[in-house]
Amino acid sequence: MFGLFKKEGALVAPISGKTVDITTVPDAVFAEKMAGDGLAINPTGDTVVAPADGELTMLFGTKHAFGMTLDKGVQILVHIGLDTVSLNGEGFTALKNQGDMVKKGEPIIKIDRELIQGKGLSLITPVIFTDMDVLKSFEAQLGIDVIAGETTVLTYKAK
Repeated sequence: MFGLFKKEGALVAPISGKTVDITTVPDAVFAEKMAGDGLAINPTGDTVVAPADGELTMLFGTKHAFGMTLDKGVQILVHIGLDTVSLNGEGFTALKNQGDMVKKGEPIIKIDRELIQGKGLSLITPVIFTDMDVLKSFEAQLGIDVIAGETTVLTYKAK
């Protein structure tokens, strides 16, 4: 009935690349799902976009990660690279501000892949649900090539 009671949602790839299982990320916080569950993307692109419509509720000062709140209170985190917080924002350009309402596919952060990789850091990008209590279930599309803002990578059902 006009989607009034719709509890299903989807996230598109926030960056172009190839999806991998979150448990293969070489960082225990993500691999052991301490921060949440989802998947990761080995990126080939340099623009990170909103994976869904929602509010940009958190944009780290170092611009290496952002959090969003979606419909039904679903919360997600996109973390660009591993140990990239150590760059203190170098190699990252924020295109939006914390508190902005964004649409699926809207550019959020631009990255300098060469600079970041040149510092010996991995760009693997976890995309996780941070509050699993609001979800009934989710499904990840693993091992596929994805296009930022277009390819669905996670589908979910909210409680």
